[in-house]
Amino acid sequence: MDLLVKLYALPPAAGDGVSYPEASGNSNERMGDESVAVRRAFAAEKRRVSEFVLENFSGGWASECEIAFARQPIACFIAAALDAIYGFACYDTTARGFFGPIGVKEEMRGRGLGTALLLATLRDMGANGYGYAIIGATDEIGFYRAAGAIEVPDSAPGFYSGMLRG
Repeated sequence: MDLLVKLYALPPAAGDGVSYPEASGNSNERMGDESVAVRRAFAAEKRRVSEFVLENFSGGWASECEIAFARQPIACFIAAALDAIYGFACYDTTARGFFGPIGVKEEMRGRGLGTALLLATLRDMGANGYGYAIIGATDEIGFYRAAGAIEVPDSAPGFYSGMLRG
């Protein structure tokens, strides 16, 4: 099912225990002894980010991530610390106005990085003129509620119908 997010009505950036970056800023999260930054990826990081996505998620997501690096500004955010990547989120990859893919390395899940990546990326979409974001074909509806996502009726199989798999 597809979801829709009102970018002009995102939840406040503070007060929930996780600090989120503004569209052009950085956020630092303390994870034990290290600080994890949620920030826009640099062009020079394209290969590293794409390899991270391929190793931890899928070839399809890695392809979409590479498209995010072709956008100006780059439409990919990462969670990183001490030369390590822990997560990523992209937009405008499958289609304009679509959020995703997003992923956090398995051992780093449950620490708020996914939500920080989600909201940083959605705020950037809003700053770039989008009023709404579409989250395509997900069954993780609960996760996206943090951004106020609502279900789009009759949206399955949706945009991805007919896409080559594997």
